[in-house]
Amino acid sequence: MSAPVSAARSGAGSALAVRVVTADEHLAFVESRRSASFLQTPAWGAVKSEWRRESLGWFDGETMVGSALVLYRQLPRLRRFLAYLPEGPVIDWSGDLGAWLGPLTAHLKEQGAFGVRMGPPVVTRRWDAPTIKAGIADDAVRRLDDVAPTAREALGARVVSELTRLGWREQGGAGGFAAGQPRHVFQIPLRHADGSARTEDDVLSTMNQQWRRNIKKATKQGVVVTTAHVTQGAEAAAELEAFHALYVHTAERDHFTPRPLSYFRTMLTALGAENGERIRLWSARHEGDLVASTIAIRVGAHAWYSYGASSTEKRDVRGSNAVQWAMICDALAAGADVYDLRGITDTLDADDPHAGLIQFKVGTGGEAVEYVGEWDLPLNRALYRAFDVYMRRRG
Repeated sequence: MSAPVSAARSGAGSALAVRVVTADEHLAFVESRRSASFLQTPAWGAVKSEWRRESLGWFDGETMVGSALVLYRQLPRLRRFLAYLPEGPVIDWSGDLGAWLGPLTAHLKEQGAFGVRMGPPVVTRRWDAPTIKAGIADDAVRRLDDVAPTAREALGARVVSELTRLGWREQGGAGGFAAGQPRHVFQIPLRHADGSARTEDDVLSTMNQQWRRNIKKATKQGVVVTTAHVTQGAEAAAELEAFHALYVHTAERDHFTPRPLSYFRTMLTALGAENGERIRLWSARHEGDLVASTIAIRVGAHAWYSYGASSTEKRDVRGSNAVQWAMICDALAAGADVYDLRGITDTLDADDPHAGLIQFKVGTGGEAVEYVGEWDLPLNRALYRAFDVYMRRRG
């Protein structure tokens, strides 16, 4: 029995069809892209085991031209679902969005979805490091919106306009970390505007003096950074346990709720099995003591710093700077286009407790990047309204 197919006709007259694909087909398409979020890999569905997962492909004739990981969250006592596409789908966002999204929503409705939530991987604005530092120093500035961006992306503006026209609703995060994926991230471009690769010296030269000094100090103090492919036996398992112990310590110090060790085991096993170079654990030690530990992920030419932990003791040996620099150098060696330090809030208020995070990241000389954010499309307005009320009460 063939998988159900949903189709729409594009403005050019050709039809795009959406149908269920295998994990192997899905992975092959993602691997053919220069960049796709790790949240849109088939393996991520295995990580989010509390959701039902499905791999979808867009087809122009017999050619697969887009992909999506869909996670379905069931409503209590009802066979109805919220369909969630984190940092996806992987499609041509410069094309006719009605033709792309029409067959997707038709398919999801057939699967019992009362609403769809997605996070288009499309940038709207960028702020470079000098602009951010000036904003932090200005008492009149509170948020990124108070500062003129270094660059505005025309595609991002177009996508926002088209989604609004098609009936999608923007989900606001009230300036902070939203319930879904972060709207604002911090990235270090690893290529020049002409596409040529940057060098380690070039990246180091754009870091602020404090970062350069800390990297040099870590080396002088004898900090040793090592990395492990997380599926490689007992040693890697021991490293993961050491990471988690330090991560719990970091959570207690910085007042956030840590994820259990089982989550990281599942995450590292699933992503590592999908591609041997997908995910790695990094450790910085000083005289045998673990002083910093991180998890890095790479899909194509996009590298991410995903999770990190650091000890309260021996902060003066600068293990966090050392391990970050090692991951940046590894991303450069792999030919990556960008090193992504993931989420930040949009605050530039020096008195805001979140300001320390952007101040740490801005020292790398990178840029704050704003995406279009997460968007919802109600398919059953009554159920969607009830779900929306429920989520607001939870918040």
